[in-house]
Amino acid sequence: MDSIYWIIILIVLIFIEIITLGLTTIWFAGGALVAFILSLLFDSLLTEIIAFLVVSMALLYFTKPVVMKYFNPQRVKTNYEGVIGKEALVITTIDNLKATGQAVVDGQEWSARSADGSVIEKGTKVIVQSISGVKLIVSKVKEEE
Repeated sequence: MDSIYWIIILIVLIFIEIITLGLTTIWFAGGALVAFILSLLFDSLLTEIIAFLVVSMALLYFTKPVVMKYFNPQRVKTNYEGVIGKEALVITTIDNLKATGQAVVDGQEWSARSADGSVIEKGTKVIVQSISGVKLIVSKVKEEE
């Protein structure tokens, strides 16, 4: 009788995976498959549940990072992630002590602060190091000689 329950669980998990296409339940479907096979060989619900949990967690832990790396390798950075590492132009002098400063990156104006606390004059090219809230954290572009 346990076999019927495990096959129903397996089918439901696979159905959910098919409609979501997000690799959300496939790991547990693997665990349900192992539990189903064990239910055909043995008559121990506790063993089946333990196998389901162990196999599901093992699949989740060991294979998810690898699958996610190759499942969507061309993920495009969106919103703020896309400006980190880009060059920007200071349009208002950046002074952390006075809490002033603005920079333009990709045509958008952002409030900006200096990463090292130094004053960065208007017209200076900077590199976006990170983002804190809605402010760019920038540093001066190193001059090539």
